[in-house]
Amino acid sequence: MFWPLRRVPCDLIWTTVTSPLRSILQRTVENFGLADAEKNFRNTFIDRNRGKPLFLMLVEKLKGMRIDEFLQQIPEYVSKVNTEANQHIHCYVLGDEHRFYVGIVPADDAPGFLPNIDGAMGKFHGEAPKDGHGSFDFGIGRTQCNYISDAQEIFDELVRAAHKNLKDNLVRWSWTYLNRANDYFANVEANAVIQPIIYFDPKKELYSIKGGEVFVGGELYASYSELLRDIPDDQDINRVELLILEKIVMACHEAPGLLKFNVSPQTLIDTFPSAEKVFRFNELLLRQKLNPQNVRLELVEKPYEEHEIKLKDVCRYFFQFGISFAADDFGVKSQSHQVILDLGEMIKEFKLDPISFKFKPEEDQTKFLDNLAFIDYCIRLADNREAIITAEAVEDYDTMRFLIAHQVFHFQSHIFCKKLPLIYYRENFHKMQNLPESAVRKILSEDDLIQRQKDVGNIFELARELKLF
Repeated sequence: MFWPLRRVPCDLIWTTVTSPLRSILQRTVENFGLADAEKNFRNTFIDRNRGKPLFLMLVEKLKGMRIDEFLQQIPEYVSKVNTEANQHIHCYVLGDEHRFYVGIVPADDAPGFLPNIDGAMGKFHGEAPKDGHGSFDFGIGRTQCNYISDAQEIFDELVRAAHKNLKDNLVRWSWTYLNRANDYFANVEANAVIQPIIYFDPKKELYSIKGGEVFVGGELYASYSELLRDIPDDQDINRVELLILEKIVMACHEAPGLLKFNVSPQTLIDTFPSAEKVFRFNELLLRQKLNPQNVRLELVEKPYEEHEIKLKDVCRYFFQFGISFAADDFGVKSQSHQVILDLGEMIKEFKLDPISFKFKPEEDQTKFLDNLAFIDYCIRLADNREAIITAEAVEDYDTMRFLIAHQVFHFQSHIFCKKLPLIYYRENFHKMQNLPESAVRKILSEDDLIQRQKDVGNIFELARELKLF
């Protein structure tokens, strides 16, 4: 049933309400029956809108206005805080005057539109008492994890999150604070960035962008591990990581090259315990026009526990679709080292952090020899798996050439590129190919050009400015 509004239509679907809304929505209630209202609300709100961001708002203590009056204000306030004034939303309602849920999704005619529901309702909550329109308390749960999980799982998570957010809001309205992690999750596709991987072709002596590690929070966090440390202990970390993973995939629509997504081993075990869940993830990749063989999951160094479900078995589900894995921080004594032994050929990339290495024998010969031995060990691991070694945090040209001399040809380092907006990467991927070694050597060997490269943050772009490319 559609309820026309002045600016943005709000689609009211079901409710278990008694009067005064019963007369307004009686046909809808009769169609489904009160006993089935929650089930129908859950299935239609979620299943009809798979692939869209879902918001579930819990409203309590509504005073001074009827539910229908309250609902009419939602799209009005969405229009106030979103510049896309012509965008539409749909609302699905369940409950009565004392407590009710409002499911909110972008309309079908607004692809890619992400309504700022938190901002809109915060503004509504603050202005309503001042304007004499009444008052209310609210909490919002949100998720884009609606491809892989079933409707019941998603609904339960949204309800839990909405209740928790209501509790948090009651505190927030008394105490003002900034939660950087919430800002991260609220970011839209335009904030997605990629840290490029640059490949050196030793035969042609050319540098080309191959792909990169994708982040959806822009520059809010320097690394994925830093983000995880900022998640409160009372949060479901598996659900948080699944949210991040789905947001990343959505942001990567039609992105070229090798795309790396971070995930912790425990989340893989807990979130993808069956082949069916992995199949849904693969379907999500295909919908975004991504080749699963160009997708790599980077396993974050984080303790994990195995019981009936083993990490190796879960990874095998992914590998059957061509999705491979990268090992990070895999010191011989770490749990990650056991991971690379268990996963075998499924590991297609080893991350190397040369920033802690000493490559000059005159400074520390023992450390120098240890590092050479470790690089040799990495090369043997990589060769056995037809994998690559990617050097991170390379800070100077000499270190890079040292690594190239020892068969390390992939670099994920700011000396080539800072994090690039994913939109820019997608549009300019073909322009960041075949940069001559002579251009790289010149830029990274002269002090003034080194500084310019730090400012520009893209060696391909700077080389073009200098007419070296």
